[in-house]
Amino acid sequence: MGSQVKSLPELTVDDLFDEFEFLGSWEDRCEYLIDLGFELPPMPTEEKTERNRVHGCQSMVWLTVQSTADDDGETRLDIHADSDGMIVKGLIAVLLTVYNRKTPREVMETDIAGVFTKLGLDRHLSSARKNGLAGMVKRIQREAANLA
Repeated sequence: MGSQVKSLPELTVDDLFDEFEFLGSWEDRCEYLIDLGFELPPMPTEEKTERNRVHGCQSMVWLTVQSTADDDGETRLDIHADSDGMIVKGLIAVLLTVYNRKTPREVMETDIAGVFTKLGLDRHLSSARKNGLAGMVKRIQREAANLA
């Protein structure tokens, strides 16, 4: 822990909890968020459209949610997102760690507020970032509900 950022596909929510607890200070956590943002897979330029834009964010944020079937035929969410803000990219990485490749039901049952509280994000984010994060969560949950 604390030495190297795992790539997003390998990262778990428990890894996030451990890392944020290990780091302690908000400055270190913020730096870690930025590092996580660098691990985001690139979003194709053609997906960065007004239709995919998340409104309510100060930064530009684009988000797409698609469904794919796993080997058992169960529907899973495939989420892609990007931002022009470094911290916001890190917040996107947190959301992808929590939600990506989950079933619509798992997404709807996730206590995302509890995750943010345990990570300490609820105490340290500006109201503008909280609004943007809420917009991303609502979009993901709405898409999950449509697929459920």
